[in-house]
Amino acid sequence: MVKRVISDFKKQFYSSMNTAIIAAFSLLIALSWNTLITQYVNKVSSYSPLQGQLFSTIIVTLICVVGIVIASRIFAKKEEEKKK
Repeated sequence: MVKRVISDFKKQFYSSMNTAIIAAFSLLIALSWNTLITQYVNKVSSYSPLQGQLFSTIIVTLICVVGIVIASRIFAKKEEEKKK
């Protein structure tokens, strides 16, 4: 009984560590893209009559929403595959 509890704990611990490490790497990737996206949005917004933070915020929000939708669909497919 104790061995099973320890084994389950180890599996959950390693799974949590894996998730944390992936999240950390994902944050680094996002931070590296931040500069590029900010520069591009600033360049594009300089041509717009809505110059400034509002235009930048709208563009970044649209990019993020598209990314969330794509990621949600990918993970939903993986969850369906695991259930089968």
